[in-house]
Amino acid sequence: MAQNQIIKHNKVEHFLGSADSKAFSNLIFIHGEQYLQKQALDSISLFLLGSNHDKFALETLEGGSVTMGEIIEQVSTFSFSLSRKVILVKKIPLFQSKTKTNEIVFSQSELDHFMDFIEKGIPENHYLILTANLVDKRKKIFKEIKNKALIIDCQVASGSRKADIDEQRAVLQTIARKVLSRADKNLEPRAFTSLVDLTGFDLELFSRNLEKLIVYTGKNPNITNADVKKVISRDKTDPIFNLTNALMEKDTEKTLFYFNSLLNKGFHILQLLRSMENQIRKLILVKCCAQQISRSKTLGIKKMGFNVFKQSILPKIVEYDKKTKRDIKELNESFLNHDSKKKTKQNELLLAPNPKNAYPVFQTFQKSENFSQKELNQALIFLSDMDYKMKSSSFNEKTALENFVINICSKEGFIHAQQN
Repeated sequence: MAQNQIIKHNKVEHFLGSADSKAFSNLIFIHGEQYLQKQALDSISLFLLGSNHDKFALETLEGGSVTMGEIIEQVSTFSFSLSRKVILVKKIPLFQSKTKTNEIVFSQSELDHFMDFIEKGIPENHYLILTANLVDKRKKIFKEIKNKALIIDCQVASGSRKADIDEQRAVLQTIARKVLSRADKNLEPRAFTSLVDLTGFDLELFSRNLEKLIVYTGKNPNITNADVKKVISRDKTDPIFNLTNALMEKDTEKTLFYFNSLLNKGFHILQLLRSMENQIRKLILVKCCAQQISRSKTLGIKKMGFNVFKQSILPKIVEYDKKTKRDIKELNESFLNHDSKKKTKQNELLLAPNPKNAYPVFQTFQKSENFSQKELNQALIFLSDMDYKMKSSSFNEKTALENFVINICSKEGFIHAQQN
């Protein structure tokens, strides 16, 4: 097999169907849309590992937290128990410059060392898979990888030309077919159009909304336009949703992208601060609920399937909400003869206001496990301080919030109050 092949994301299954695993490239580079990256990665790892797919043959490293020397050492180290070894480096920072964060960025000498390593050749039956969201095709490192690797191109046109929109729509249709086929469901054409209008080109959100509709429609094989309007209309993608969702995922690159994009579209910086502040408050409420449910043990929802969550955890969340309602009622009654404006808004404090639509609750509880209680408390204090400063003094608000995003998304944990 030629090693310098470039395969589009929608051709991966066809390519693997005729590929010879014994002659497969030892270096695979996947770049572009994260959702499509995950699909391509699942297919390739299953192809390479076969029955060992869920075992220890796949080792995952996080780009930005490992050195180039550690990557090369992992790829070069032989295993006594496995016939094949696959090293995955997610979001490898091959194209980034030095930043002020604690994340590792490779120097030119390290990149040269890596190029020498792949030039000499990766050991037989060892495979290195690299993923990256953005690439700079002008750089020498990309040209070197292009000559030696199997490249999976998961990029999708992001423009507004007809050709771009057609490409985006085709990707969404492919995702819909795959998700719906697993549940033996059919999405009516009008329903698909409505779902795209409400979701936009956000592949993760589009997929999640399909899952919601599958659960909502139950045994009914058809998902109608009325179903979409009823279930998804409340979750119509506010442009700010992309920002808060990226923040919950601790994705620095995406969060900064949406932050600057919203500013360029005319959103006020205070509006963006408040949206992040509200999201942090929500995650703190989730943490409090999780601690009460688990009695100080972690729930481990990241490793839990949706059905398990719905059966074992959701009922406890509903009971927690009932207690919250009782507490709010008592609180509001105590204010009844004083100031009605002080009444607490109930829905803002409920974690599962609509238990029948449980998937968003599942997602929020999952992502809350990206943060510790301490760093969420610190983040809330910072944003409150920032809110006050914006109203009382002059400073570079944009840079301050960008630094906040970088710090809260880092693996080191966010510290503010102790230092201020």
